[in-house]
Formats: sequence, structure tokens, C-alpha cells
Amino acid sequence: MQIYDISQEVFGSRVYPGDPSPARESLLSMEKGDACNLTAFSMCAHNGTHVDAPFHFYQEGKTVDQMELSAYVGWACVVAHTGEVMAEHARHMLETALLRKREAVKRILIKGRAVVTAQAAAVFAEEGISLLGNESQTVGPEENPEEVHLRLLGAGITLLEGICLGQVPEGVYFLCAAPLKLGGADGAPCRAVLLKGLEEEKET
Repeated sequence: MQIYDISQEVFGSRVYPGDPSPARESLLSMEKGDACNLTAFSMCAHNGTHVDAPFHFYQEGKTVDQMELSAYVGWACVVAHTGEVMAEHARHMLETALLRKREAVKRILIKGRAVVTAQAAAVFAEEGISLLGNESQTVGPEENPEEVHLRLLGAGITLLEGICLGQVPEGVYFLCAAPLKLGGADGAPCRAVLLKGLEEEKET
């Protein structure tokens, strides 16, 4: 089995414009004579690789601790795209996933410098996928992400943003991207990984 780590390192991670950056503080240090090393840190829920819960854009929406873990764990399809993702591109991604593995159509991970449009978001919402992932820090246009978020989160689609797919070939993988259980939060960081070869191991 091959494991792809598709997460950013937290303290050097990308930060959405205007959000606070992660910060680390050494509370105890063995170099200074302490019995152990102990680190404290602070960060925004949307730094680096993270998930968005509906509460991010809906006051009455589910918070990240209320989301079903099944959205973050399961078969997913990695598809490459550069530029705006239009409705026809979204349909092609869904068709590609369906052909490769029926269960993978529920989780679409977009590889490349892609921007999901409202039209594409409507297609994903209509299909009823569980999760949409992308490499940028926001799934929609950086200057105006609200409409895309409202369409996707309003349809119950969880968002996995800031993933790293540069070394991952297109195809089907088993995704594990459970977020931290932050009570009442609109999002949370996660350690996202893709597993390849599970089916082959099961058959042997």
C-alpha cells in the first residue's frame, strides 16, 4: 500500500489573505535544562490544509464537530484541472470518477491551480457529492468566494481546502481527512492522506 500525505506543514502553510498565521511557542526545552520539550501553538481554523463546515457561511449550519465523519473517509477521485472549473468540467469530473469506481464519485479532489465557479458548484450540489477538495486556500474565487461556498455548503457538501496533490497521479484513492473535533467551530485543520493499493491488498 502506498500512502500520499496531501497536507501542508502547519507552521509554513499558506494563509488566506487577512487570516492570522500559525504561531508556535516553546514552553519547555531540554536544551535549556527542562525535563522534556513542550510546544504550544495558535492558528486559524482555516490555515493550511483544512475543512469547512456549513457554519462557516450559515449561522444555523452544522459546526465541524457535528459533521458526519463518513464525508471525510472513503473512496475519492483525483482529477486534474487548470483555470476556472465550469459546469461542463464538473460534469466530466463526475463522469470520470463514476467510470473509475462508483463509490469515488462522492469525493472529488481537484489537482492543479483551479477555481470552482458557481455554475460548477451547482453541478456538484445537484449530484449530491459528499466532499470537494482543492489545492487553493479557498474553493471559489479568492476575491469573492461567498457564492460558491453558499452553494456547496448549503447542499451539505464538506470542503477540503489547501491540499497538496502535485505528486499524486490522477486516479482513485482511499481518502482519510478527518478534521480536529473543535466544538462549535466553522472549520478545522486536518492531516489528509490518500491510500493507494487497498483493493489489491484485500485480494491477496
